[in-house]
Amino acid sequence: MKVDVEAPYRTRIRQALEDTDVRSAVNRAMGQLAERRERAVGAIDNERMRVDARAAREGAIRQLPNLLEEVERTLTENGSVVHWARDAGEANRIVVEIARARGVQSAVKSKSMVTEEIHLNKALEAAGIDVVETDLGEYIIQLADEPPSHLVAPVIHKRAEDISELFQERLGMEPSLDAAVMCDTARQVLRQRFLTADMGISGCNFAIAETGTVCLITNEGNGRMVTSLPPVHVVIAGIEKVVATPEDALLLWQAASRNATGQDVSVYFSMSSGPRRAGHPDGPEEMHVILLDNGRTRVLESGYADALLCIRCGACLDVCPVYREIGGHAYGATPYSGPIGSILTPLMADDMGATKDLPFASSLCGSCRDACPVRIDLPRLLLELRSEIVAEGQTSMAESATVKGLTLPMLGPRRYRWATRVAQRFGRLLGAASGYLSWLPPPLSAWTRSRVFPRPAAKTFRELWRDK
Repeated sequence: MKVDVEAPYRTRIRQALEDTDVRSAVNRAMGQLAERRERAVGAIDNERMRVDARAAREGAIRQLPNLLEEVERTLTENGSVVHWARDAGEANRIVVEIARARGVQSAVKSKSMVTEEIHLNKALEAAGIDVVETDLGEYIIQLADEPPSHLVAPVIHKRAEDISELFQERLGMEPSLDAAVMCDTARQVLRQRFLTADMGISGCNFAIAETGTVCLITNEGNGRMVTSLPPVHVVIAGIEKVVATPEDALLLWQAASRNATGQDVSVYFSMSSGPRRAGHPDGPEEMHVILLDNGRTRVLESGYADALLCIRCGACLDVCPVYREIGGHAYGATPYSGPIGSILTPLMADDMGATKDLPFASSLCGSCRDACPVRIDLPRLLLELRSEIVAEGQTSMAESATVKGLTLPMLGPRRYRWATRVAQRFGRLLGAASGYLSWLPPPLSAWTRSRVFPRPAAKTFRELWRDK
């Protein structure tokens, strides 16, 4: 069953859990990514890298207004045109205006989460501009008309059989499960698009304020072709992507590579410092950089600045037990899934009500905090966001009543003793030799449909203490 990303939260979760093929593919892939990451970070002094990487990101966020002014100045000195966009609509309008001014008919895009965030492809298509994704994973989900399901590996939820069928249907490929054949089929299409595109569009992993340089991390080489072959290069960068120095960018590149894909460094690290200079054979004639807010200032002002330290490596997704079970599409149409997405998506939204369930899609086990290369305390942020949602009255009456009911026995020793006695008798009534209850009466049966419930102990701690 395909997850309907526009459906209500509970419907998406149910659809995701019922799709055993996707659950199997996601869990297998997450295990492989996590294993590769462990090897990569285990080969270095990872804790020192985490401390240094956090210091670089934290310093940039603290000095963000000054660094944004500096990066605008240095980019302009390098010949780029800098634009500021308050929201998705304004960013899309700027890109369309640039395209129309240059008579752009076709565009190629490098992998970019921020362009997924603002739904740039739809805006370009509505303006009559043919746009194609050039990252293989992004190209596959574009053909399938689906949003990405992972920050780094957008097509991780699909099996080889699914991709083969898609390529047969959309690209005329002969039936094959050979990865080399499928890659070659996509390459033949994409290489022609690189050579004929009027505009290249990319995101930005880091924007270096000191030098006015835009950095792009890729493994396929498509990013370099997108940024150098078409006559116009448009960069869309969230304002939090700015870093102070080249040294900071190189440190974060290494942190991102080891934590995202388990590599020492990525295959490509492209650095663009403006359009083609006189006498240079390569590069675009124009380079435009759009610095996008789209709710990021709101995140800073609401006290969740730590979430903006994220370098989009996806490590928190790889180790998250909830993400492994439900996959990325269960989080909805947002491109940001997993623990970090459960924080950023509600905070950046104009209306948190539509995404209020996401902060609760976590077991708070702490694995994401331990894996994060910039040491973001994701469980703490999730708890604080949950608290705000509850305080604003955005939880259901049933949930509020349940929590209050569970709280009552904790308000005094007599109540607690009474509650434990009731639980003991309840457990004996239902019986369970294994120590776990696999069935509870409604409405508690909603829990045991997919979980077991620990059987209350035969003796309470107070009784055991008295006996000893």
